[in-house]
Amino acid sequence: MVQDEFTLDEPILEVGQFYELVTAQLEAALGRRHPRWVRGEVAKVYEKTHLYLDLVDAGSTSSDTKRPVLNAHCWASQWNPLKRKLADDGVALKPGVIVSCFGYVDLYAPQGRIGFTVTAIDVEGLLGDVARRRQELINRLKEEGLLEANKARPLSPVPLRVGLVASPGTEGYSDFTGQLLKSGYGFEILLVKTAVQGESAPAQIVSALETLDQGQVDLICLVRGGGSKGDLACFDDESVARAIAGASTPVFTGIGHTGDESIADLVAHTRAITPTKLGEDIVNLVAQWDQRNVRLPAQRILSATEAILEEATVYVGERRRTMIFAVRDRLRLERRHLGATRGRLVLQSTHLLGAAQQMLASSRQLLSAYDPVRRLAQGWAIVTRVDGRVVKQLDDVTAGDLVRVRLSDGTFDSTVKQKDGDGS
Repeated sequence: MVQDEFTLDEPILEVGQFYELVTAQLEAALGRRHPRWVRGEVAKVYEKTHLYLDLVDAGSTSSDTKRPVLNAHCWASQWNPLKRKLADDGVALKPGVIVSCFGYVDLYAPQGRIGFTVTAIDVEGLLGDVARRRQELINRLKEEGLLEANKARPLSPVPLRVGLVASPGTEGYSDFTGQLLKSGYGFEILLVKTAVQGESAPAQIVSALETLDQGQVDLICLVRGGGSKGDLACFDDESVARAIAGASTPVFTGIGHTGDESIADLVAHTRAITPTKLGEDIVNLVAQWDQRNVRLPAQRILSATEAILEEATVYVGERRRTMIFAVRDRLRLERRHLGATRGRLVLQSTHLLGAAQQMLASSRQLLSAYDPVRRLAQGWAIVTRVDGRVVKQLDDVTAGDLVRVRLSDGTFDSTVKQKDGDGS
């Protein structure tokens, strides 16, 4: 039956010969000399020296089992300059991106697979698509009120406790922290280390923002030095923008060079054109508060104090001169008074001394009459006990006591033999 339906006039080809025929047909229609533009959505991308892409019809979904897939590749010799161009323009080939590729068909017989060798990529088209997507994101954020959300966060009047999202050791990090450290103010920097470029950067930045937003910081600074648009692409990421907008702490950005503006800048509370400028702006915030609340009041106090001291100095000078004249006049009066008083005292003292001398003479005569020595000379005696107490009455001694008797010319000891009198 097979022979009835088909003729064997055509030669039977080996598989290899068949592929040679197919390859020749493809080369004649879509080969190196007949390249074509192909537009598709990147479904899968893989790079290892060479670039490998799976392109599907734009708008198709992975659940569509019949969607056409084109296995494209770009050899390193052409991919490397294309890669640098895309990086400089901030374009990344990743799933979901619509791309137009220029190239030709090739057939890999060992696997029976038709491929597409890419020789050029429509960078301008990609840029337009990136710009469109970026503007669509900005419009969505605006409609949701997220462009102004973080700007409404109250800012501490003295933002000395600074949360920092950055990569240590980079130029941007050093430029920013250098401004704070050399300012002379007591800044406290709480760093959360993150990548600031590459595919892992958005997730790390979001995590760092969330970590610092839970801490006691006055503001959060997102810092990155200059670079290509590709290097700064992570700051256009939607997750980063939403993390900034949703933060309860004011977020300041200092990203790239002058002229660079990311979506993170648009959503942030405050943006600076460079990390250095951001550091200067924060230092100026503290300096302005210091000027208003410390230095100016201190200057007013100093001026008022100097005025009071000057007035007091004048007053003290006047009082000093008044006191000098008053004291001099008072001293003159007191000298005259002292001179008169001295004369009166001398006169009075003379009278008092004369009266005292007369009184002393009279007292001597009276005392001499009662002088014990004279009494002893008259035959009186003084009797004392051994302990020195004077015997005044019989009760002061008892029979057998030793007593001492003092006479005008000496003493002698005696023993009491007997007591005669009322007390015996």
